[in-house]
Amino acid sequence: MCNMMPMDILGFLHLGFTDIADIVVVALILYAAFDWLKGSSAVNILLAIVLLFIIRIVAVALNMKLLSALLDTLIDVGAIALIVIFQPEIRQFLSRLGRSTGITGEKRTLMNRLFGRSADTLDDHTARELSIACFEMAEQRTGALIVLRRRNSLQEIIDNGNQVDAEISAPLVENIFYENSPLHDGAMIIGGNRIIAARCTLPISTRTDIPAKYGMRHKSAVGISERSDADVIVVSEQRGTVSFVRAGKITQVDSRNALKLMLEPAREGDTEIN
Repeated sequence: MCNMMPMDILGFLHLGFTDIADIVVVALILYAAFDWLKGSSAVNILLAIVLLFIIRIVAVALNMKLLSALLDTLIDVGAIALIVIFQPEIRQFLSRLGRSTGITGEKRTLMNRLFGRSADTLDDHTARELSIACFEMAEQRTGALIVLRRRNSLQEIIDNGNQVDAEISAPLVENIFYENSPLHDGAMIIGGNRIIAARCTLPISTRTDIPAKYGMRHKSAVGISERSDADVIVVSEQRGTVSFVRAGKITQVDSRNALKLMLEPAREGDTEIN
């Protein structure tokens, strides 16, 4: 009888093929979740959730009814709280998932027609004018934050700024970000080869792995690029540099031509910046 007790306690470890497949799938999901949240404060919350689930599994296996009931109640109530806590991360994940479906070309055009707006494009003239303006501002140490809208409408961001609706030219972009301009503080939103709005407020990234040399403009650029499919150009007034941000990744740009080349592939949405 005593020899059977360990087997009775650990009876839940008798695994079949389905159980092994289940464990592997859950492990992959947890790995993806940790990789996705790496560098953010939410990773500690995820660790606590995983620990609670492990304790619950053990409590159920050992037939600890009171502890199981308590954990079940905690998990049921906590599910709603988690949706609120992880709202930015969930939105970011769904946005990334939509961008990584591999739908391109004619299929993407059809999907956009059926389910949403088509991506805003930049023509050669717009890319050239933006490149000229950004490097002129970098030389003059004028800070700038320019968001390039694509498929996501960014309507909430546009609504919190001042609508402009103007054709893009290098002098106009430079004048808007000139220090004494009433519209210089905040981000400019560009879509459809036009300046849609200026003085817009962007969400700031909560990531902790962004290098200290980057200030609030870069953190705001990372924030909006994590929450949408927008690309962002950042001009640093402290360092006189130009950076291009896509999907949370910051790339320093060394010349006007290099920036123009980065802007052009973004028209199709198929090229990633490494």
